[in-house]
Amino acid sequence: MNIHPKAALVIIDMQQGINHPKLGRRNNPDAERQMLALLDAWRRTDRTVIHVRHFSREPDSVFWPKQSGVEFQPEFLPWDGEGELHKQVPDAFCHSALEGWLRADGINQVVIVGVVTHNSVESTARSGGNLGFEVIVPHDACYTFDGADFFGHPRTAEEIHGMSLANLHGEYAQVVATETILQGLG
Repeated sequence: MNIHPKAALVIIDMQQGINHPKLGRRNNPDAERQMLALLDAWRRTDRTVIHVRHFSREPDSVFWPKQSGVEFQPEFLPWDGEGELHKQVPDAFCHSALEGWLRADGINQVVIVGVVTHNSVESTARSGGNLGFEVIVPHDACYTFDGADFFGHPRTAEEIHGMSLANLHGEYAQVVATETILQGLG
């Protein structure tokens, strides 16, 4: 896989609130390590990094404004010169400057990592693909939580994660391993 010199890394919702116990059991315990490996590689190769932070409209959300859950996790704090984008809906392209920033910088390849796989990661990847960007989602650099399907049947985080990635792969994005991306940096 060839990763363009101008490829952007979009890190979604790596905020303190995502670690709240009320969210339940998650999959992919090494996801943060993979995200940080990509972040380090992007910084070392002087590629574009955009940090997305969610500000919820729901008072019971872990991302409700004016509380610690909305703050970035310390290891994911933006550096000077890196983009920071705020959103109020799962899709980071919706009602934001993301598309304009990417197009203004001539960026057409986007690597999306973060949380939650079946929510903000999937919706952002779908929009990116629909807008014509080459979207790459590393399956091991995002995660989700146990939940229920539409019919109320319990589903594991692994099942939800896998289905979400299947929804994306080949239609809206390429789903690959972090190592494949790192090898493609050249």
